[in-house]
Amino acid sequence: MDFKEHLETAWKSTLKFIGPVVLLTLAQLLISTFSLGIMAPVTMAGYMRSLLLALRQGREPEIKDLFSEMRLFLPLIGFGFLVMLALMIGFTFLILPGILMTAALVFGTLYMVPLMTDKGLGLMEALKGSWEMATQEPWTDQIILTVLYLAIVSVGSSMLVAILFTQPLATFLVLAVYEQRLRNKQFPLSSAPPAPPVPPVPPSPPATT
Repeated sequence: MDFKEHLETAWKSTLKFIGPVVLLTLAQLLISTFSLGIMAPVTMAGYMRSLLLALRQGREPEIKDLFSEMRLFLPLIGFGFLVMLALMIGFTFLILPGILMTAALVFGTLYMVPLMTDKGLGLMEALKGSWEMATQEPWTDQIILTVLYLAIVSVGSSMLVAILFTQPLATFLVLAVYEQRLRNKQFPLSSAPPAPPVPPVPPSPPATT
């Protein structure tokens, strides 16, 4: 996988939409903070969907996009609670198990939300699809992407203002790789059922005189 190309795509996309994505990122952070994290998962789903449309269609992100995936509120808040619980248990034992658990979760779930918003998959289907995409050969590419994503996000988390730039940069990077893996014909989504066959059209009755 050409990570240089994907990084360039993420960088150029961030700069191209720098004003809208900074406002979108700021709005998502404020909504998540003032809702005590309750709205964080579902607004992040809208955030990723908005940036995916920007990447694909050149559509300028809008703040209202954050609420475009409200149908996913319950499954995402439930999944977020389970993730938080698992990480709390991991960090309770030692720092290293917690870090490893965080990396493993990011590794396997990076494509979960895009699959839910882009392909309309349910939570379990999206988790399965994300894992299949993550472990697609060569699976070492996913390790590199995970490290890059966590590194970019960590830089932003260490400086309050920086996150307004690093969050969209990291998201565009994930979405650029997501787009490539969708185009890879060697990866069929096993959870996506095939389209039903089109029934034959019956012949018209002969005209009567």
